[in-house]
Amino acid sequence: MSALRELQRGNVRQYGMLMALVAIVVLFSVLTGGLLLRPINITNLIMQNSYVLILAIGMMLVIVTGHIDLSVGSVVAFVGAVSAVMLTSWDLPVPLVIVLALGMGALVGAWQGFWIAYVRIPAFIVTLAGMLVFRGATMIVLGGESIGPLPDSLRALGSGYLPDVFGGQIHVLTLVLGALACAALVWSRLRARARSRRHGLQVGSAALFWARTIALVVVVMAFAYVLAIENGVPVVGVLLVALIVVFSFVMNSTTVGRHVYAVGGNEKAAMLSGVKTQRTTFWVFVTMGTLSALAGLVFMARLNAATPRAGTMFELDAIAAAFIGGASASGGVGTVVGAVVGALVMGVMNNGMSLIGLGADWQQAIKGLVLLAAVAFDIYNKNRVGRSVMDRVSARGVGGEPPQDRSARGVRARTPTGGG
Repeated sequence: MSALRELQRGNVRQYGMLMALVAIVVLFSVLTGGLLLRPINITNLIMQNSYVLILAIGMMLVIVTGHIDLSVGSVVAFVGAVSAVMLTSWDLPVPLVIVLALGMGALVGAWQGFWIAYVRIPAFIVTLAGMLVFRGATMIVLGGESIGPLPDSLRALGSGYLPDVFGGQIHVLTLVLGALACAALVWSRLRARARSRRHGLQVGSAALFWARTIALVVVVMAFAYVLAIENGVPVVGVLLVALIVVFSFVMNSTTVGRHVYAVGGNEKAAMLSGVKTQRTTFWVFVTMGTLSALAGLVFMARLNAATPRAGTMFELDAIAAAFIGGASASGGVGTVVGAVVGALVMGVMNNGMSLIGLGADWQQAIKGLVLLAAVAFDIYNKNRVGRSVMDRVSARGVGGEPPQDRSARGVRARTPTGGG
């Protein structure tokens, strides 16, 4: 019981979402007769939700700083449209198009970040304008028609797999990568635990630490085995892992990440502490624009075409994934891993509801209720923590002394010692 209480104290929201993800997977596995967890469906699940996962990582950074970005879906469509024109009409090589597309996304993010960070126009207004501008620009570039097909080398980004250099009936390279990932996971957790000890922080019991670590290793190797018996690791899966590792490191272990959290937690206090808040906000939106461009390339590669309606409602999926994954509407709270968990919750729900034949109208309604429940859960946790803090302060009273003791002492002090 003490281990469970310790786990709950560690991060109620994060573990709650993980348990919700497991429950959703189990539920739809039963409802679909095991179809949800078949290797081919898991691979499709990764590919179908890859763009949401990419956008959710960037959206988490934006929300942590206390802002919002409504333009990401339109930027996905615009970058995809321009990239398709460069590939099909201008015959530019794929590597050059990828670099130009990412640079285009960074410029879009810089444009919006300038108005938000330096001119101080609310992000809601700036990105709403961007959503309209870039959706219109997409229509202009494509002329209302789809452009395709695309080169095979670009299509591999959205639907290709890593080749197996070992050969055989099972994809050995996937198992090797899974084992390396487990080794890196164990090393990073041990390193983080040792660092916490050096700084005098509580690290919890060793039994609970190793239970978590072993559970994670089992999950990673089981996931690698499921992919290995099908076609192996998708190329976009490797890209997602790299993004998760890089951005988790930046947010957890660098000064830049601490500045992002500081700006979202209390911008004025961060400014007084020496944090360049405007520059931090600016670069967060540059990052969001770059990730939107990357998502546009991945989505276009999977469709093998650029379409005028690409990216529709992508911003809502990314925002929902960030909030479901633990981001706070007031800023300053959120993790990259949490955003990924939130995106997986949305992806599994979409896939599961489609497999059981649920209509699009019901799917939208259910996703809306899940988002509302996630934000309500966040507010409930904040209020509960606030009440517990106030209760402790009231119990201690001013100066750390129980109020009843102070009142009793005051009564004794005011009581006359003599009889007259």
